Amino acid sequence: MSANSTYPRSRRFIPAGPLKGRIRVPGDKSISHRSLMFGALAVGETRVTGLLEGEDVMATAAALRAMGATIEREAEGAWSIHGVGVGSLLQPQVALEMGNSGTSTRLLMGLVASHPISTHFTGDASLSKRPMGRVTEPLGLMGAAFETSPGGTLPLTERGLSPAVPITYRLPVASAQVKSAILLAGLNAAGVTTVIEPVPTRDHTERMLKGFGADLWIEEQNGERVIRIRGEAELKRQTIEVPGDPSSAAFFVVAALLVPGSDLVIENVGLNPTRAGLFEALRQMGGQIEELERREVGGETVADLHVRHSMLSGIDVDPALAPSMIDEFPILFVAAALAQGRTVTTGLEELRVKESDRITAMAEALRLAGARIEEREDGLVIDGTGGDPLPGGSEPIVTHLDHRIAMSMAIAGHASRTGVEVDDTSPIATSFPQFEALLDGATAN
Repeated sequence: MSANSTYPRSRRFIPAGPLKGRIRVPGDKSISHRSLMFGALAVGETRVTGLLEGEDVMATAAALRAMGATIEREAEGAWSIHGVGVGSLLQPQVALEMGNSGTSTRLLMGLVASHPISTHFTGDASLSKRPMGRVTEPLGLMGAAFETSPGGTLPLTERGLSPAVPITYRLPVASAQVKSAILLAGLNAAGVTTVIEPVPTRDHTERMLKGFGADLWIEEQNGERVIRIRGEAELKRQTIEVPGDPSSAAFFVVAALLVPGSDLVIENVGLNPTRAGLFEALRQMGGQIEELERREVGGETVADLHVRHSMLSGIDVDPALAPSMIDEFPILFVAAALAQGRTVTTGLEELRVKESDRITAMAEALRLAGARIEEREDGLVIDGTGGDPLPGGSEPIVTHLDHRIAMSMAIAGHASRTGVEVDDTSPIATSFPQFEALLDGATAN
C-alpha cells in the first residue's frame, strides 16, 4: 500500500540543536530504478548493493516482476535480478501500480513501447494529476499506442510495437525522464534512435546503458548534446554498487549549513555532475561543503561531504544550473530563507508539474514559517533573515502528498524558533524511509 493512501501522519519539527557526527543516506533513487530495469533486460544475473528500498523503487521492482523478471531481496540493499533479455518482457496479468513514482511510470512506458504487450498503468492521487504527454508523444512516434485519462494522465493503457520504429527527437523541454524513456524504447528498435538535448540533463541512463553493453554514443553538435543508441541490443549482467542519493543528502547538507554549531560528514554521496548543481549553488552562497576521499564507483563520482555551519548570502541562481538540481529547489528555497540578502530563482517552470506545484507549495509553506517570499511564474524571490532562525508557525504546512515539500519543511522547522507543523510525513517513505530517524539521530549526537 502506498504511504499516501494511509492515514496522514502529522509531525511538528522543532529546533533540536546542531547536527554532528557521520551519517549515510540511502542509495541514489535514479540509479536504483535503472539498476532494476536494465538488470531485468539483461541476460544473466545482475547483483545490486546499496539499492534504495523506498516505495517508488519498490513500485519499479513489482512492475518488472509482473513482466517476467525474477527480482529477489537478499539483505538490506542487496538484490539479485535475473533478466529476460531485451524484447522479451511478458504480458503482465495485473495493472502496474506506480504509487507516487513519476520516474517508474515514464521509464517503464519507454520499456513497454518496444514490446508486443499491453499494459495498464495506475497511480495515486498525486501521480494521477501529472501530465504524461511529454512521453506519450515521442513513444507514439515509435509505434506505441496510448489510451489516457482526460488531460493525458493516469490511469492509461499502452500497447507496444516490437520492434519499435527508430526516431530522431529533439526534447522540447529538458527532461531526463523523457530522454530515458525514448532511449529505453530504442533498445528494441530496428535501427538507431537519436535524442537531441538542447540542455544537458542527468545522464545516469547513458552511463549505465553503456556499462550494460549497449551500443550508445554521444556527440556535441551546434552546442547541443546528441545521444544515439543502436537497437536490438543485448545487455550483459552487471554488479552495481549504488552511491548515496545526492537529492537525499541535500536535506542534511542544508540543515548542517543553517543550524549553528553543526559539523556533519555525509558518507558515500554520488556527485555525478548532472546532479550536483545544488552543492555548487550552496558554495556560491558561502556554504562550507568539503569533499573527502573523492573516488569513482561504477562510472559515478562519489565522495564524503564534510559540512559546517555557514553564513549564507543570497545569489541569483544561474538558470543553467537548474537541470542539475531540479529536485533540490525546495530545500534550496529553505536555505535562501535564512541567507543574508536576496536570492532570485528563474527558469523553473518544470517545478509546477512535479509531485505538486512546487513553486506555489513552497511559497505558501515558507510564508507560514515566517519567510519573506515573492512568487513569480518561473521561480521565487526570497529575502533572507540574515542567518536568524525563521520565526516558525502554528498553522500546519500543506505538503500536497509531496515528499520533498515534507522533508524541506522538516529542515525549516529545525532552523526555526518555534518549529513547523508538517501536515503529513507519510509521503517521505516514497524516497527516504529513514529520513526522520536519521535527522533525529544527527541532532541527538
